[in-house]
Amino acid sequence: MTILGQLDFPPISHLTRWPDFLFDGTPYAVNKTALIYVASVVITMTFFFAAGRRAQLVPRGVQNMAESSLEFIREGIILQTIGPEGMRYLPFLTTMFFFIFFANIFEIVPFIQFPANASFAVPLILAGLVWIIFNVVGVVKQGPIGYLKTSLFPPGVPKALYILVTPIELVSIFLVRPFSLAIRLFANMLAGHLILATFALLCAALFSTTLLIAILPFSFGLLIALTAFEILVAGLQAFIFTILTGVYVGSSMHPDH
Repeated sequence: MTILGQLDFPPISHLTRWPDFLFDGTPYAVNKTALIYVASVVITMTFFFAAGRRAQLVPRGVQNMAESSLEFIREGIILQTIGPEGMRYLPFLTTMFFFIFFANIFEIVPFIQFPANASFAVPLILAGLVWIIFNVVGVVKQGPIGYLKTSLFPPGVPKALYILVTPIELVSIFLVRPFSLAIRLFANMLAGHLILATFALLCAALFSTTLLIAILPFSFGLLIALTAFEILVAGLQAFIFTILTGVYVGSSMHPDH
């Protein structure tokens, strides 16, 4: 689509899909999105390795950041959603939070400017992993029959309503949960990416249009504000995905709460 004779919007597929440039045509093909995920894993591992390499009694620098992050996950997520029994999930939830955050934050990195989670595959895999974990926890803690009973027949509901409640709980717990996790992360990052790409193209068009260059500072300022907002969204989506994981594990572990 062309606007003002200067602006040519590429189709959404060009903004969200990147051609393979390594091992193209093979099952091992690699593109920009895959490299972002690899970089996110490496950055997460490097961050905690650097924090623990020379641990000090009074934390400073990277160690202070890592310990503050662990405290945040422990106090703000685990103890609020699972309880003290959930401390065994601290490494998993912390790793998930930082992996998702770093994959998201590449949205604002110059020359990359793409959040890897704007592609649906890995959010769906992460959601599937969470689905497996909270179901396994429920079976281990309550037994297969007990887990199905508390999941499909919630206590305190009048028996006459089970004919409506049970199918809803079945779909909600075993189907909607993983898809809602994946779609929430994917859709929010994709929407933010499209908005930033749109305003960047508008700024470029205004810069090259003599009559409209007067409003360029306003559009550029809005682009900066949206970029700052995307930083917030990157962290917020990582937090939401992680805390919902804690909520699902906690509900499987403590069905009465």
